[in-house]
Amino acid sequence: MADQPDPAELGDTLTFCEQTLQYQFRDRDLLLRCLTHASVARIRLDSNERLEFLGDAIMGAIVCEQLFTMYQDKTEGELTRIKSVVVSRTSCAKISTDLGLDRCLQLGKGLADHETIPLSIMAAVFESLVAGVYLDGGFDAVGTLVRRVMIPEIERTVETSHGKNYKSLLQQLSQKSNRGMPSYDLMDEKGPDHSKCFKIAVRIGGETFAAAWGPNKKEAEQRAAENAWCQIQAQEAPNAVEGPGACGT
Repeated sequence: MADQPDPAELGDTLTFCEQTLQYQFRDRDLLLRCLTHASVARIRLDSNERLEFLGDAIMGAIVCEQLFTMYQDKTEGELTRIKSVVVSRTSCAKISTDLGLDRCLQLGKGLADHETIPLSIMAAVFESLVAGVYLDGGFDAVGTLVRRVMIPEIERTVETSHGKNYKSLLQQLSQKSNRGMPSYDLMDEKGPDHSKCFKIAVRIGGETFAAAWGPNKKEAEQRAAENAWCQIQAQEAPNAVEGPGACGT
């Protein structure tokens, strides 16, 4: 968008944003700040950066509560792994795109002229709007928003994690891209013999991808394969959680 948008055009933009969020702001100046990137702000404090910081924390808390309620049979490690995917930059950017928030962003000309808005900016605007709805309407209002857009992501993440053989998918992807065959390296193991956790990383050619913990070698290999599969496609590694607490035992 231009640095100095037409007032009528800006009003239409804010209205569209409210409609896609299904929330009407009492303080439209706050809404505008949620949408304002540092590249166009008069000073950085006028941008959405501080709101992004707050929104990330609020979104994380709501998602954690939702996971705790939805999946009462899952362990802390499993819930942590799901949450890391659901609130990731990739997921938040996807939500922003699905909501059409790229039409609402206030960007400097250098960024506005790009055909594709960087993933980090798309993720940040959603986090900022989470903070904005919280500040404007309270926890009930922001809870409604976050659950509406995040529950489908939660369900998709759980279904994907259990419904795909990532070792097979990674082998197909690496062969298709002529990278060679994946190998699985045991990086670490912890715990007593009856309850061990294993840390495994995928190596393809000379490249080692983000390691993953699992309650057995088979599960750790699947999680490591998912990390590599995502990273090859320029996505965040969903299972790159440090420490055996991510085992999900």
